[in-house]
Amino acid sequence: MKESLRKLGDIHFRDPFVLADPAEAKYYLYGSTGQNVWEGKAIGFDVYESSDLKNWKGPFEAFRPDPDFWADRHYWAPEVFKRGGRYYMFASFKSEARRRTTGVLVAEHPAGPFEAVSFNLTPADWECLDGTFFEDEEGLPWMVFCREWVQVQDGEMYAVRLTEDLTGTVGEPVLLFKASEASWSKGFGVDGSNYVTDGPFLHRMPSGQLLMLWSTSGAEGYTMGTARSRNGKKILYLFSARMGVTGCSSQDLMVSRC
Repeated sequence: MKESLRKLGDIHFRDPFVLADPAEAKYYLYGSTGQNVWEGKAIGFDVYESSDLKNWKGPFEAFRPDPDFWADRHYWAPEVFKRGGRYYMFASFKSEARRRTTGVLVAEHPAGPFEAVSFNLTPADWECLDGTFFEDEEGLPWMVFCREWVQVQDGEMYAVRLTEDLTGTVGEPVLLFKASEASWSKGFGVDGSNYVTDGPFLHRMPSGQLLMLWSTSGAEGYTMGTARSRNGKKILYLFSARMGVTGCSSQDLMVSRC
């Protein structure tokens, strides 16, 4: 693939995610790739790199599926995290025979190439997406993910413990909240009973308070909101999704705009 230097506005990505890697003194930008992101055979995931968040070199091929890879569509929302000296990509995948799920890929370098190490971290009969990684105060690995409105109508947010190697789960998923619990969320459909949960990302504030960014539909369209751990710090304490809305629309969500 031909590489070039591009401005942020010249990059066509959905679901952008930026990894800041001090070891490389660079930023890495990942996203859902290609015009066939909704329909047709998926391509894989690309990555761009930058030292200033303004000028980006790439694209580089971060992941391309092997011919026998189980998923052939809806390669969505890649997020990359460094753990134990390796780089782990959490991303959504789907096929005709299997429901959408979050799988894990691993690489020795943030630009890849990434290889699949786990194909299914969510229940096989659930329609799920947007799994994100989080390490708690005890150093235990977790994944927070969405169960889709297309299956449950009122989209749900779950947390599940992961094994140390991030290839499996420990115990059952725990429900954190439903989309309709946010007073500012807005249902859609004929009777307004459909509510989206999308794009969770956890962040611990300097005070120790645990926050989650997530997206759903609001009065002004697709909107990003915040949820807070009810006890302030622990991931398994149910989150309150009523804590307000950032006022950002989907077009504002490219690299630290909010």
